[in-house]
Amino acid sequence: MQKDVILTPEGLEKLKQEIEYLSTTKRREVAERIKEAREFGDISENSEYDDAKNEQAMLESRIATLEDKLRSASVIDASELSPDVVRVGSQVQIKDDKGKSLTYTIVGSTEADPGSNRLSNESPVGKALVGRKKGDAVKVTLPSGKQRELTVTGIQVA
Repeated sequence: MQKDVILTPEGLEKLKQEIEYLSTTKRREVAERIKEAREFGDISENSEYDDAKNEQAMLESRIATLEDKLRSASVIDASELSPDVVRVGSQVQIKDDKGKSLTYTIVGSTEADPGSNRLSNESPVGKALVGRKKGDAVKVTLPSGKQRELTVTGIQVA
């Protein structure tokens, strides 16, 4: 049983677009590869055919996974967000114990992209920030085992 997937409206749209792309364009491309590979003759020893069939299986699995996420998705309602408390969908400005200022958007795990400063609400930093208010300080144990102290300096509705 899959857990609930929390998405922003933007994340929901991206998920739908990916499903649409994989279900139409990508499926046609893979079907064409299978058709071409069959034309090479005996499929029992045809590596192109085997590769195309494996790609088809992975594609169908990916589509099924995404559709399952879509079915169990709950979309963040921007009207429920407040600049007073950090929640999924909030953009939070923090200052670390070295004085470095950072801005993160708290999102569900499906949309997480640390390289783009989009942190999952299930990550150590995201979990520590959710429910905090401006001025709150929180100690976070990072996956490396190091501890950092973060202070919330601002909250915006993303």
